[in-house]
Amino acid sequence: MSSRSLPLLFLLLLPACRTNESPEGQVNDLEITTQVKSKLASDLGLSTVPNLSVNSTNGVVTLSGEVDTADTKAKAETIAELSPT
Repeated sequence: MSSRSLPLLFLLLLPACRTNESPEGQVNDLEITTQVKSKLASDLGLSTVPNLSVNSTNGVVTLSGEVDTADTKAKAETIAELSPT
């Protein structure tokens, strides 16, 4: 595998407009984002987390950024998919 980073752009679902989300839903999204970031840090290591952006809207988690291997990408996707909603 080349030393170039593999791009990570994983969309579980294209989220709807955020203006329709209730304040409770926004808080839940913040909790989901925090939980995913924490799990990424513990499972993939702190050096990987700054390279990944985590967003949650209406319970849908979106990851973007760069990782060093396809294995790391797969692990990040699994973490996002298993996040509580």
